[in-house]
Amino acid sequence: MPLLITLLFLLIASISSNAQPSPGFYPSSKVTTIPFNKAYKNLWGPQHQRFDQNSLVLWLDRYSGSGFKSLKPYRSGYFGTAMKLHPGYTAGVITSFYLSNNEDHPGYHDEVDIEFLGTTFGKPYTLQTNVYIRGSGDGKLIGREEQIHLWFDPTKSFHNYAILWSTNEIIFFVDDIPIRRYPRKSDATFPLRPMYMYGSIWDASSWATEHGKYKADYKYQPFYGRYNNFKIGGCTSNSPSSCRPPSGSPARTGGLSRQQMAAMKWVQKNFKVYDYCSDPQRDHTQTPEC
Repeated sequence: MPLLITLLFLLIASISSNAQPSPGFYPSSKVTTIPFNKAYKNLWGPQHQRFDQNSLVLWLDRYSGSGFKSLKPYRSGYFGTAMKLHPGYTAGVITSFYLSNNEDHPGYHDEVDIEFLGTTFGKPYTLQTNVYIRGSGDGKLIGREEQIHLWFDPTKSFHNYAILWSTNEIIFFVDDIPIRRYPRKSDATFPLRPMYMYGSIWDASSWATEHGKYKADYKYQPFYGRYNNFKIGGCTSNSPSSCRPPSGSPARTGGLSRQQMAAMKWVQKNFKVYDYCSDPQRDHTQTPEC
């Protein structure tokens, strides 16, 4: 009997260790939801974009994808949306929510990404976060990718995804749980120029799914991405210098609380599948923060 009790205790401890932790602080609750047309506009593929039951629906078929863009550029802020992804075979299809200044600085731009990489039957979606800083000077962008598999099925219901960009750090959130923190270690490795917020669905068959092994298959078209619960709280490029973005933690000075750090470690321990800093094939002279 003592052995049975011990085994039961270990089983319960194992299950509880894999349960979704509470972050203790909910940045999304501090930023007001706004109507899409108060903050965004269609950028491309208007015929592949519609509203359905208060959600913006983008879709990709063999003819086009679609994208949207914020009305204003920002130099910091909290940028969030709820997303629901397309089920089944979506290899080659990217569904994204990201900051960029590519239109202002083509070939030498900054970018902060939340990207869902398409998948094949029976395999989970990969959520990729990425940071680009001013390209690399030779037209080739140096990415700082991290990838996770989520602890839920993102095709079943809407979940909240967000980027908090301040002068000191970038924090990525899923349902208010921080999944990655990218600190400002130097001006050379941190985006400082104003960026617009974007969302899009498009064909990236050359690299998106298992490094391009699986391509978009249009016999499964159309592929949908659904967005709602839009939130922007931040400083536009024209805001006064005193403007500050919302805080991502209980501490007004930024960073993450101990409870948030523990939640982030839970994600990285159990669900992270790739980290550019741990990739032996990468040239880390181009990523000195590693």
